[in-house]
Amino acid sequence: MIPIESLVTFVLASALLGLAPGPDNIFVLTQSALHGRKAGIIVTLGLCSGLIVHTTAVALGVAVLFQTSIVAFTLLKIVGALYLLYLAWHALRASSTQLQSGKSSPLFAMALYRRGIIMNVTNPKVSIFFLAFLPQFAVPANGSMAQQIFLLGALFILVTLLVFGGIAMMAGSLGSWLGHSPKAQIILNRIAGTVFAGLALKLVSVTHDP
Repeated sequence: MIPIESLVTFVLASALLGLAPGPDNIFVLTQSALHGRKAGIIVTLGLCSGLIVHTTAVALGVAVLFQTSIVAFTLLKIVGALYLLYLAWHALRASSTQLQSGKSSPLFAMALYRRGIIMNVTNPKVSIFFLAFLPQFAVPANGSMAQQIFLLGALFILVTLLVFGGIAMMAGSLGSWLGHSPKAQIILNRIAGTVFAGLALKLVSVTHDP
């Protein structure tokens, strides 16, 4: 069993990491501002579902592949960047009517959830971060390493849900205020498209550090 002091430290560190500006929380912020609080929460759930994949990868040792293989790291990085550019293209082309009609659609909600998963899973830095971060709080003397990793991953996901959920609520309020103006919706879409394109360029520039 992991000592309570270590768990408290881990939770505090996870919260600070969730608040630090990064691709995931910026993604939540832009989607919440564009489509409302519910959309931001759905995106958050998608991102956290992706974290389940990364936690499992670390527990099973799969993440080591992305740390040691430049080819695997580069391929996943390119896929992630292309997907971000795809999102940027759609955001830059979207109209205010499309924004309004999509908010209550179950299909739209599923698309947001899927975006969150893909956005998170296709970022190889998340796997490598988990590989470096989670084991710091797990030691063999406290029991099964895999079980400890899964516990830490679950705590990280819970903290992320709370932090990103808070971001979604605040950004959603801004989106609700601006959503009455079709011009404001178009401007928000242009900003979101620019952000996605910027994140794609940032992901491409990430170097492999074994």
